[in-house]
Amino acid sequence: MNSKITKSALVLSLVGLSSGLFAQNSISDTTARFAKKEFRTWSIGLNGGMLTHYTPFNADNNGDFNTPQESWGYGGYIKKQILPGFGLQADFLAGKVKGFRPNDLTDLAATAAEQNSGFETRIDWSAAVKANLTLANLSLNQKRNILSPYFTAGAGYMSSAATTDAPKGRSTNYNENWFIPVGAGVKLGVSKGVNIDLGYDVNFMKTNNFDGTPGAANDRFSYAHAGVEIALGKKGTSQLQNYSAIAAIREESAAESAELRRALSTQEENAQRDREAYAKEMGDDDNDGVANKFDKCAGTAAGTVVDGSGCPLKAVTPIIREKVIVTTEDRRIVDEAIRNLEFDLGKSTLRSKSYTTLNRVAALLVEKNFSLKLAGHTDNSGSMQLNLRLSKDRAEAVKAYLVSQGANPSRIEATGYGPNQPIASNNSADGRQKNRRVEFSLF
Repeated sequence: MNSKITKSALVLSLVGLSSGLFAQNSISDTTARFAKKEFRTWSIGLNGGMLTHYTPFNADNNGDFNTPQESWGYGGYIKKQILPGFGLQADFLAGKVKGFRPNDLTDLAATAAEQNSGFETRIDWSAAVKANLTLANLSLNQKRNILSPYFTAGAGYMSSAATTDAPKGRSTNYNENWFIPVGAGVKLGVSKGVNIDLGYDVNFMKTNNFDGTPGAANDRFSYAHAGVEIALGKKGTSQLQNYSAIAAIREESAAESAELRRALSTQEENAQRDREAYAKEMGDDDNDGVANKFDKCAGTAAGTVVDGSGCPLKAVTPIIREKVIVTTEDRRIVDEAIRNLEFDLGKSTLRSKSYTTLNRVAALLVEKNFSLKLAGHTDNSGSMQLNLRLSKDRAEAVKAYLVSQGANPSRIEATGYGPNQPIASNNSADGRQKNRRVEFSLF
């Protein structure tokens, strides 16, 4: 009764292990860098090889029979890989185990027939659950392992019957017994989904009558086999037992680095084009004091007097030198323009918020014929060369806008001082903000 209950429990456990045979990991398969990957974790294997009662663990007398005989056996398994180096598998095995020349013949007068008597044990079926320990792939350069040594150990249940003509032996009907399989082997990866499996198993029987001859110790037999393992799952994905995460991370990091370099190169090219476009817009090809962007009459001859749009004046109004008086209201208009002056970050492009108050300054310059000095300043962030150019460009941008609104370019001076004339400490964000400015001086 207990034997039947135990057998039923074993069968149920094997069914439970194989019930998820076609269920794969739910991790999405993607080629995106550093994304979770899907692996083949289920596999099936078929093998064939030689069965013999000889094992490396036998004593000098080689168990109950001195001379082993090799015979063919066959088997297979279903395996679930849980970790790169650990999996569980359900094995089956069938075949015959043979041997002859009993070791218990003490009578020197034993006949030749008795001396050459032997046994044949037919394995009707055997089922075992094993833990499979694989030497995981630790390669730094190869994502897929080619050579994978492994060790197995577990427990199984077997139905077998022995036929013997040994003098002290006795043939048996089919009996069911527990056994402990222990093995080692190596798998050769021939593709992402196929391995050649070469292995050797020793099976320790929980009976001393496996060969039909009761002995002092429990019987053992071995199975040397070769076969093929086929991984189940999505085509193109790797087997978990063969995969090197270290090599994959190195490959993905190299791809990430290459893409970042390409992105930086593209950004530099775009920035260079922007600088060239800005230099072309704010340049003064005809040297009339009006930037190309605002010059409506490009190509005027050298020395031509032009208006704020860069077009020649039809009549030059004599300049009457008068004493310049700058009133408090004039200074208020200029101060308000300074407060509202804004540029794009790191550039000399004026923002539209600045236009209203700059229009008033332009009107003031036209109305009272003032002269104006524009002095651009920056904080000490960045290189000296960059800051000098940025401060000069911003002052020139303000001049260009005032000229576009009708101001006389000859009465506006634009200078850049970079970080050389701070009005506050550059050690704080507030101080650096105060140092980034364009000063207006009326005279």
